[in-house]
Amino acid sequence: MKNIIYSEMMVHVPMCTSKMANSLLIISNNPERLSAEASRHAQATFKISPCNLEEISSHGDKSYDVIISEMPCDELLLAQINRILRDDGQFVTTHESLENIDTNKSLIKKISRFFKVVMPYNLGDCSTALFASKEYHPTADIILQRADMLDGLSYYNCDIHPAAFAMGNYIRKEYLGVIKN
Repeated sequence: MKNIIYSEMMVHVPMCTSKMANSLLIISNNPERLSAEASRHAQATFKISPCNLEEISSHGDKSYDVIISEMPCDELLLAQINRILRDDGQFVTTHESLENIDTNKSLIKKISRFFKVVMPYNLGDCSTALFASKEYHPTADIILQRADMLDGLSYYNCDIHPAAFAMGNYIRKEYLGVIKN
């Protein structure tokens, strides 16, 4: 169940925030579960790329509405993500536990150079991901009809989506001024 929850939250949160979720890139060395969830979005086409910067660099400019990555982020990857993501696109990435404050603050600051919104969210399996958007806010701009029309899900729904962004006070205080929401 834990893998199902992870996959649903990694895919459906950005796909249900993007106004035009027509193209998706999954960066993963084990994309099976993520691609299974992506296939629930009939309007979208998706591509899979291994966690390899050279492979990611081969994608065209502004090719994707949503990018989901399990590859560790650095400046080179973020520059490529910024290049291949559309001007109103969403990016979701895995990261270390929020308990690793210095590491995450540094990562959030790097991502913030390219995105208006950068927020951690709970994946429902005791871990978090980072949601980054060039235009849309994940709780204010959720596409409810898209979130409600997904069939056969085990965890994700239109109520879980905004709730996933709620963080305890100790996280809010520790990341005050770093998280862009």
